[in-house]
Order: sequence, then structure tokens, then C-alpha cells
Amino acid sequence: MLTYARWKYFVILVVLLLSALYALPIAFTQDPSVQVTASRGAPVDAALRTRVEGELKQAGVAVKAVELEKGGNLLVRLFNADQQVKAADTLRPELGSGYVVALNLASTLPNWLEAIGAQPMRLGLDLQGGVHFTMQVDQKAALDKRLDATAEDIRVQLRDNRVRYESVERRANNAIVATLASAADAEKARGLILTNQPTLSVDVVGNTVSVRMTEAELKRLAAEAIEQNVGTLRNRINALGVTEPIIQRQGDDRIVVQLAGVQDTAQAKRVLGATATLEYRAVVEGNAYDAVASGNVPPEARVYYRKELGPDGKPMPILLNKRVIATGDQLVGATSVFDSQTGSPAVSVRLNNAGGQRMFDYTTENVGKLMAVVYIERIPEVRVVDGKEIRTTRINEEVINAATINGVFGKEFQTTGLESSKFAADLALQLRSGSLAAPMDFIEERIVGPSLGAENVERGLRAVAYSFVFALAFFLIYYRMFGLITCLALLVNMLMVIAVMSLFGATLTLPGLAGIALTVGMSVDANVLINERIREELRLGVPPQAAIAGGYDKAAGTITDANTTAILAGIALFAFGSGPVKGFAVALIVGILTSMYTAVGVSRGIATLIYGGRRKLKSIAI
Repeated sequence: MLTYARWKYFVILVVLLLSALYALPIAFTQDPSVQVTASRGAPVDAALRTRVEGELKQAGVAVKAVELEKGGNLLVRLFNADQQVKAADTLRPELGSGYVVALNLASTLPNWLEAIGAQPMRLGLDLQGGVHFTMQVDQKAALDKRLDATAEDIRVQLRDNRVRYESVERRANNAIVATLASAADAEKARGLILTNQPTLSVDVVGNTVSVRMTEAELKRLAAEAIEQNVGTLRNRINALGVTEPIIQRQGDDRIVVQLAGVQDTAQAKRVLGATATLEYRAVVEGNAYDAVASGNVPPEARVYYRKELGPDGKPMPILLNKRVIATGDQLVGATSVFDSQTGSPAVSVRLNNAGGQRMFDYTTENVGKLMAVVYIERIPEVRVVDGKEIRTTRINEEVINAATINGVFGKEFQTTGLESSKFAADLALQLRSGSLAAPMDFIEERIVGPSLGAENVERGLRAVAYSFVFALAFFLIYYRMFGLITCLALLVNMLMVIAVMSLFGATLTLPGLAGIALTVGMSVDANVLINERIREELRLGVPPQAAIAGGYDKAAGTITDANTTAILAGIALFAFGSGPVKGFAVALIVGILTSMYTAVGVSRGIATLIYGGRRKLKSIAI
């Protein structure tokens, strides 16, 4: 007897309604837009909105809407991509360096859909457009950074073990030479260095100890610099929420980065190339203005400059100790907050055990004294000399805060005195994601425009539609009424695939579209098995209703076995693949799971509705 439980019909109805609801966002296209973000505390308010509207009107750019967002950004919605580019080119020179003008795509989704978690399916680089960068890692800078750190470690080791030295300095051949006060301490110094850093090569001649890195250590350092930069870039991009980024090592010293949906290269380069970090240093007592004027700087001190301007309109000098208390490399967590006492923007910092212990030791001995926070930023520059590009890196060091140590603290504390909440958020992101092991130069950049993405979307959807139409036409002609049932099940399957991928935030790429087209074919295979089983039962003389029930029951096991192996293959692709391969795997797995349900469950429910209530059924159209 052909029956189907009522609760199963209820499940089908609920699945159908939810699928339609969560697939609905795909109908809402995104608006090409320009996002204006404040840089270094510039105001984003109604006055800026009026100014932007006036500039765009004067340039003849038709604006759909200009909105002040909650995050402190100004969003300009436009009608098409051409107007978007024109608006960005108009605003950049007019607003100047105080603002970052970036191309964006703004959602048009109604609030009620966002409230229930519905979101449009995200598109990959090949469909949505974006940017492609090739970045070259400055291996020399990574080596210089490591040698500086090694030299400081040697000073600390000698000082802590009461080995007197005259100087510890770097030489041109990547060597570090420690000149000791007595030759009798040379072997002791050699043993201390090798105990703490056994990978180094140490030679002793008289009262000098020469330290060099072995060839194996240099190669390991170069490889680690690449891997650390790849990890740091991945952390930064993940924190920004870029969909399905591709970050891959290329050769010995290059990294390839592809970001879908990011159309503004300036903004992307600012995020990727930022090498900002913090250093905590003790403030040395003394008149910094006199030290700068006379050149007589205390031997343990170095002159830095504060961000505040002095009476002469220039940055105020301050004397800081050469020895660092803690650095950004020792940070394990950073969050932008507001200071509970002053209400000003701040960054809540958490150090690792080593950094926390050093901070605890220092604050224990120096309550009531000043400690400064130095903000260090490496800025890549390109100059043209004699027709050739010369790439250099400018290091900008600025004291953002110098405060009195009011009590003892260790691993967790706050850095205050920041100029804006936007600056605090950016600094927290850079610190949280980690510092780059070495600066990187952008040696190639390409923009995949939204027009190319739209063309790819159109072609991909057309391919899926054709595969769908061909399958439906075959079924309608060959299986008649059961071909119609199969078509309805396939439509439900497509709706479910779109809904599931949208709900879980999956990214659709061209390989993903290929995966969807493949699942349409696999769903067809499942329905072919069912229909052929029914026909086989009819040939054996089984009554029509019993033949339908037998066909579904006998085909279900075969369908499950076949699709399970395909799912395992999809899981392997997702686990070991990257980028487009993962996009294909996600679409394949989701499509197979939904097709199994629609082929066996939904189509059987429809067939039962049509034929289950007929008592004297003599034949069926199959």
C-alpha cells in the first residue's frame, strides 16, 4: 500500500517555507557604493555628509543615498559601477589624507530578513571582483630585526651574569661582536651565549667574542619570516571578514593574496602592509629640549618625539631608555575599549608569560615613575631616481602616551591616550593579528572589476540553468508524470541548496557553480534509479501502488551508498584543498545532502499525493 506519514508532509512544508525564506536574499542585489572612513581622528558627521553631497553634485554624479553608519563611516550608495568609480575619483582629492575613500558593495536586504539571520550568498573573487596582490618579503629586514634582537639578548645575558663588557655591536658581515673588559671572561661569555642560543656560531679571540648565524640558521630564519607573514596576513584578513581569501606562498620570498569583494587597492594595501607595533619603555629623567639642543643625550637614553605639539608648534621631545620593557611581539591579545576613568579610546593589552613577568618586575620597582608607549610603524615608500623605482621603508616612531605607574601590574593592562576609537580599533587589530616578521613590497597588483564578475556570474548561472532545463526536458519526455514529479523535486533541491549556502555564509565561486551543476546531475541519477525500479516492479506484475512503494524502498539504499562515497570525496577536497577547490567541495556536499532528501523524501511525498488515494489504480504514467 502506498502511504506517507502526515508528519513527513509537515516536515516537507516546513523545509519548503524555510528554504524559500532563506533563499529570498539572493533576489536583493547589492548597491555599488563608496565608503568614507576617518583617518587619524577626522570627523564623520552631518557636515561631512553635506560636503560629500555637494562635491558629487558638482561632479555630475547621480547619488542614490548618502548614509551615516553606526560604525562612524559615511556610505554613498550609487546606481552603477561607473558612477561608483567616478564618485571615488572625485572624493579622494577633495577630502584629502584625513579620510580613506574605498569602493564597497552595500546591502539592500530588509531589516526583517537580517533580524532572522538571512543573508545573501557571498560571492568569490571570480564572481564578485576584488584585488590580487603579489608581495615580496624583505628578507634583509627580517635578518636585521633578528640580529638586533640577538644583540640585545647578548647584552642582557652578560649584564645579568655580571660579565663586564665595553660594547656589543653589529658588524657589516652580519656578525655581532662583544668586546669584553677582560679576556679572562671570554670563555664564560661564550658558554652563556651557546647555552641560551645553541644554533649560533661563536668564536673567541682575546677579549672579543664574535657571534655569527650559521647558513642553516639563515635559511630557517628566511623560511620562518615567510610563514609568519602568511599567518599574520591570514589573521588580519579573517578579522576583517573578507570572504574566502586566498593567501599562498610563491617561491622563496613572495606571497600571493586574493581578496574577493575588495575593489580599493589603497585600503587593502593599508591593511595588509601595516607593520605597526608597540614598545613599552621607561622615561629617563632630564630635560629633553636641552639634550636635543646640545646633543648631550644620556648614554642609556634615546630621543623620541611625542604626538603632541609643543609651544613652538613642533612635536615635543622625550628621553626614553634604550632597553625595552615589553614589545608587541610579546602580545597575545588586544581589544579596543574605552578607559573607565576618562572615557577616552584605549587598547586593552594582554602579554605572554615572559612579557608579563618583565612588566611585573619593572612596575614593582618603579611605582610613581613614568613609562612611555612607543607606536612604531614601518611605511613602504617608492621613489623614482633616474627613471628607476627605488623601494625603501621609512620607520615612523611616535610616543602616544607617557603615564605614571600608579600600581603594580603584569600581563593585563590598558594603553590609553589614543586619538580616536578608529585608531584604537585599527591598532588592536594589528596587534591581535601579530606583527609581520619583515616588511613587504607590493610588486604586482590587479583589480578584478565588478563588470567581469557580473559576466562570470551570468555565464555560470546560464550553465547551471541549461543543465537544469536539459534534465527537466529529458524527464518530462521519458518518464511523463514521474518526470514532472522529478522536476518538482529538483526545483525544491535547488531552493534548498541556495538557502543552506546563504544561511551558513558559504562563498559561491565559479567552481562552486560547477559543483551545483554536478549535484543537479547526481539528483537526476537518483531519480532515474527510483523510476527504473518502479518500472521493473511493474514489469514483474506488481500492482501500481505497490510498485511505487517498492521502487522507492529498494532504490533508497543504493542512492544512500552512492551519495555517501561522493560526500566523502567532497570532505577530502574541503580538508586538503584551498580557495576555489573548497568552494567546489562546499557546493558539492550541500547539493548531495539536499538531493538525497528531495529525491527520496520529497518526490515520494508528491507521488503519494497523486496516486496514494486511488483505490482502483490500474496504471501509472511512467
